[in-house]
Amino acid sequence: MLITPGKLLAQIDSPADLRKLDQSQLPQVCNELRQYIIDNVSVYGGHFGASLGVVELSVALHYVFNTPDDQLVWDVGHQAYGHKILSGRRDNFHSNRVHGGLSGFPKRKESIYDAFGVGHSSTSISAALGMAVASAIEKNFQRQHIAIIGDGAMTAGLAFEGMNHAGTTDSNMLIILNDNCMAIDPNVGALKEYLTDITTSHTYNKFRDEVWNLLGKMSTFGKSAQEVVSKVEAVMKTAILRQSNMFESLGLRYFGPIDGNDISHLTEVLKDLKDIPGPKLLHCLTVKGKGYGPAEKDQTKWHAPGVFDKITGEIKKKVYDGPQPPKYQDVFGHTLVELAEKNEKIVGVTPAMPSGSSLNIMMKAIPERAFDVGIAEQHAVTFSAGMATRGNIVFCNIYSTFMQRAYDQVIHDVCIQELPVIFCLDRAGLVGADGPTHHGLYDLAYMRCIPNMVIASPMNEQELRNLMFTAQLEDFQKGKNAFTIRYPRGNGVMPEWKTPLEEIKIGTGRLVQPGESAAILTIGPLGNFVAEANTILEKEGISLAHYDMRFVKPLDEMLLAHALKNYDKIITLEDGCLPGGFGSAVMEYMLENGYTNQIKRLGVTDMIVEHGEPSELYRECGLDAEGIVTATLSMMQPTLQASL
Repeated sequence: MLITPGKLLAQIDSPADLRKLDQSQLPQVCNELRQYIIDNVSVYGGHFGASLGVVELSVALHYVFNTPDDQLVWDVGHQAYGHKILSGRRDNFHSNRVHGGLSGFPKRKESIYDAFGVGHSSTSISAALGMAVASAIEKNFQRQHIAIIGDGAMTAGLAFEGMNHAGTTDSNMLIILNDNCMAIDPNVGALKEYLTDITTSHTYNKFRDEVWNLLGKMSTFGKSAQEVVSKVEAVMKTAILRQSNMFESLGLRYFGPIDGNDISHLTEVLKDLKDIPGPKLLHCLTVKGKGYGPAEKDQTKWHAPGVFDKITGEIKKKVYDGPQPPKYQDVFGHTLVELAEKNEKIVGVTPAMPSGSSLNIMMKAIPERAFDVGIAEQHAVTFSAGMATRGNIVFCNIYSTFMQRAYDQVIHDVCIQELPVIFCLDRAGLVGADGPTHHGLYDLAYMRCIPNMVIASPMNEQELRNLMFTAQLEDFQKGKNAFTIRYPRGNGVMPEWKTPLEEIKIGTGRLVQPGESAAILTIGPLGNFVAEANTILEKEGISLAHYDMRFVKPLDEMLLAHALKNYDKIITLEDGCLPGGFGSAVMEYMLENGYTNQIKRLGVTDMIVEHGEPSELYRECGLDAEGIVTATLSMMQPTLQASL
């Protein structure tokens, strides 16, 4: 089903076409663009509220600036749907986040209008500054460099590092702060309170109006426009704004706050700012979900709702109501509360993902012991380490891909200091439509090389519960190890998942099923494909013994030796990168102990995996039942031929 664009939007195949329109036509373009996003996402799914909130900003930026020569850097990318539609991808937008289609995020390989690829937050300021400095080196002082960053992303340390550097340069750079008080969940922290103070201060807003009255006259000054800027600058140096505005204190000229959903005023402001040299920041107030009532009222729910009925607002998704297995994240959330109610030392931490990680369950039940620290993964880890020094049992829940941003803290602040922080890595493995920036493929490899670290991955919800139970027991907490528990996005396999909690001895796996022909050693939920593969292989007279190893570090050496002594042919299966991962750990053990078994490792090879449905990606990487069958038949071929 292809969505028909509105009359004006249908004429815009590039930003150059947009710039041919009269400025009076821009409100209609915004209405048509907003409706086109609603129509497409309601049918095909994707991120929603963030892009609706910046429709006017997307139109104004491409109208005022000479893209792609002028560089737009969108932070995170959730807000870039309008940008994509305006920059030549309108007719293919239905393939957004679909396997082989458009990426859900800006991507340099996809379009010359995507100046910088994103997926993780808070990179835009540093990237745009790098581009601005590069342009200056080239003696190109006309090119504009614009970073569009949300107030949620602004809480990350990287954003402050970028601003700190930008303020010391004379780079031709504009930071647009898209302030809607939301990331995926409501924003938290002192920065949120500070931005609220700016937008409600009567003294500040009076001063702001005076500044904009002056700047609004720039077009009539012609060559004297620079004098107006100088006058404004002189006033700012002596005014209370200079003393109280955080951005001004960092050396950034601050403008705003303005209504970011007013296309007419926004366009005029951007035209004026083009003529003001040096690093500057425009504070835009927007409404996440703007133009779609349900999304404005419940912005967290409508961040990425999936397919929905645009008339009724009914979200068409399966709801867990008993017979359906729950999501792993919900098992984590409910189990954490269950454990915390019995152990007052337990606390929970997440960097801005309470609903995504289901820590919001504990935040509701035991709010004084659950902490959302904002988009600040490094801080989350060291904050957790600090609590651990005082005897707290810390469950620090960070998506696998985001944990990469806190790697130094895991090593220095947790493992070197022998603190038993429990890292729960949600979204491990292949996550689906969010693509390569969000796949959690590297944690087994990058965690496995750190001393004082235990690494486990449950095959099902029951094992997740039991691993969490084990990690908070006194015997483990008295040790010197951190504990990483990784689990996937999405639903598990056990409708009856809330079983009694049991300890799992550290470094122990289990023999799930004996077999005659070969052994497959699995880590994590991919082990659930083995039964299906065995059903297919039985037709060839082949049966696999299945070992659920559960721990990558330490390996269950007794169980591993059992497999190696009883089967000449070994397959390892993991939903992570092969270099340095679970299969590598098995091969290292074999080499060090003199085993010469034939081994085949199944995992993600040295490649970037693009976006698509998890089932498509498992098939592409050879990690599903079909992939297991193919690998097994390949290994068994000489034996089968000999039997003939």
